[in-house]
Amino acid sequence: MNSMALRIGMWAGLMAGLVGAIPSHAHAAGLSPKQNGAIRQEDIKWSSFPAFPKRAQLSVLVGDPTQAGPYVVRVSVPAGVKLMPHVHPEDRIYTVISGVFYIGLGDEFDPQKLVAYGPGSVIVLPGGTPHFHWARSGGYVTQVTGYGPLGIDYVHADDDPRNQH
Repeated sequence: MNSMALRIGMWAGLMAGLVGAIPSHAHAAGLSPKQNGAIRQEDIKWSSFPAFPKRAQLSVLVGDPTQAGPYVVRVSVPAGVKLMPHVHPEDRIYTVISGVFYIGLGDEFDPQKLVAYGPGSVIVLPGGTPHFHWARSGGYVTQVTGYGPLGIDYVHADDDPRNQH
């Protein structure tokens, strides 16, 4: 399958599954990007996310990632967990909050392609860029800023946790 057809197919599948992908209680707590507000670290609410491996969690901080508009989420990935090659339709900016964030670019998981980023690092990832993550040296938390709707689709359908029962 050519790259364009693959991306169109992944986008269609993503949109079909996105409606129920973010639990309603997760995005209900997100602050409006149009009003003053704040969330203290201790008040962040974490939830499972169907598109992530079971132990990884997501917190919606700003906006509604299921809708068009700006959003800010945090992703917590415990030690040893891998996110296999996937793409996002939207451009993303990752900020490493804690731990070491290992990310590699490509359609196949290749530990040789992983680059380590420590706390405070900022990574820009244009939409449609195949990439993968590994909590190789311990857990990490990243903050992701983007313009929704948020999307994730795996390069290989068998790697998608939503397809594993």
